[in-house]
Order: sequence, then structure tokens, then C-alpha cells
Amino acid sequence: VLAGNLISILNGASELAILAMGMTLVTASSGGQDISVGAAAAIAGSVFVRVLRGGDITPLSILLAFLACCVVAMLFGAFNGTLVAVCNIQPMIATLILYTAGRSIAYWVNGGATPTVSSPIINAIGGFIPGVPVPTPVFIVILCGIIFALLFKFTNLGLYTQAVGINQKAARLNGSNPTGMKLLTFIILGLCVAVAGCISVSRLGLINHETILIEIEMDAILAVAIGGNALSGGKFKMAGSVLGAYAIQALTTTLYAMKVSSTAIKAYKAIVIILIVVIGSPVVKSAAGKIWAKLRRGRQTAVTEGK
Repeated sequence: VLAGNLISILNGASELAILAMGMTLVTASSGGQDISVGAAAAIAGSVFVRVLRGGDITPLSILLAFLACCVVAMLFGAFNGTLVAVCNIQPMIATLILYTAGRSIAYWVNGGATPTVSSPIINAIGGFIPGVPVPTPVFIVILCGIIFALLFKFTNLGLYTQAVGINQKAARLNGSNPTGMKLLTFIILGLCVAVAGCISVSRLGLINHETILIEIEMDAILAVAIGGNALSGGKFKMAGSVLGAYAIQALTTTLYAMKVSSTAIKAYKAIVIILIVVIGSPVVKSAAGKIWAKLRRGRQTAVTEGK
């Protein structure tokens, strides 16, 4: 199998890249972020394990377990979406409910235990398919990216999402349904959460509701910001968010290689967030635009005088 830092980055960022895709749509449509994706992934992973432990682990039972956790994650996504789209609650406040209670629900699903699941298929999903040198999660990320690309190409999902995020009233006058679009993006994020939760469970072969994808919601938001997407909503770049996820994983891997403690890594990420927010602020953009305009005028003046 392939090994090395590059493969570790591509493999380790798989769950984050998938969540960043869904987070991008939610951010674009609602102008806010879902901070409950880690807790929701714990619930989805717990459901996945609970169904698998109900009998023999076969390809059919794995498929049923995956479908069950998708349905559960979509329901919780719809719950968050309803609070945001129907009740007009700010997304971060609305998802704070599930962020707080989600891991407790995951604890309840398996009765507080940390059950294990073992199967060659599960091991292949979280690791390597026999004979294939690239980790399976990398292929799952590629598949998710292809699905989103096809959705954007053959449907108006991307256009309507951006329209709602830019101006809800104008989108409504043009025939869009802002409430429905916001709700749909949260449900799509729920699907992404289910996939990420299943990958994480398959990696470890067990579910630990307290540690699974802990604090990944902050990395997902940071990935969206690094990807050049406005956190206030509107136009988005899905590919940018995916690259942002790999950039975060590259930073994390590099810091670990430099023997930086896990606690200190959070401080470095905080510095990155501060820089992104400051650079993307209207004041800094306006000042940079003025400086650039002066430089262009200076160049034009120099060229004119030279002639």
C-alpha cells in the first residue's frame, strides 16, 4: 500500500472534506454554520454500529446499517433546518441544541457502551481494499465530489442555493423557495454527516460517542473559510472548501511531525482563523482595493511619462 505524509493527509482529511462539502451549501444558503456536525456524526455512527450488532455482519446488513444512519442523520438535519428556515433562528444558535445534546443521544443509542464491530468489509471501508494501494476513504471523497458535481451540472441546486444566500426576497420573487432550499441544504449536510460517521467508525472498528470526530465542526467551518467562501452566504466554491480541508489536515500533520502537542495545535488553528477573518473583512478588502488602485494609477502614469 501507499504510505507517507501525502497519503496520510489525503486519508486523514476524508471525513473533514465530506463535511466541508455539506457545510458549504448550508453556509451559502443560510449565511450561517452548523456547529452540530460532530455530535450528529456520533449519533449516525452509533446507529450504524447498533444495526450491525443486531445480527451477522454481511454486505446486506452493512448496507441497511448505512441507510439507517443516513435516515437518522437526515432527520436531525431536517430538525436543524426547520429551526433555521421556518423559525428564522440564527444557524449557529439553532444547531447549538444538537451540539449540546447530540453526544448524549449517541450515548443512549448503545446504552453507554463502546461496542466494536469487526468484519473484512468494515476494515476495507475504513482502511484498504485488498490489492488497492490507495485508502478507501479517499475514493469515497472522490465519489461524493462527483455526486455534487453532477447535481450542480444537471440541477439548479447550486444556482438556487446562491440566489437564496445572496437575496432571499429577490429569490422568492424569481420563483425560488428560500425556506425549502435552506431545509434541503441541511438535509444534504445530514447525508454528509452520515457518510463521515460511517467512515470514522470503520476506521476504528468501534463507536466512542465522546471522541468520534470531536471538534470537527470548527475545522469544517475553517475549511469553508479557507476555500474562499463568504461565511455570510451567497456564492460558494465547493472545490475550494475541499482544498481547505486538505490544507487544514496538512497543517495538523505538519505540526504533529514537529512534535507540537495536540493542545497547542488548536492555538495555531485559531491564529489561522483570525488571519482569514481579518483578511476577508470589508475594511481590509477596501483598503487593499485602494492600494491596488493607486499602484495601477502609478504604473499607468509611469508608462505615459515614458512615452
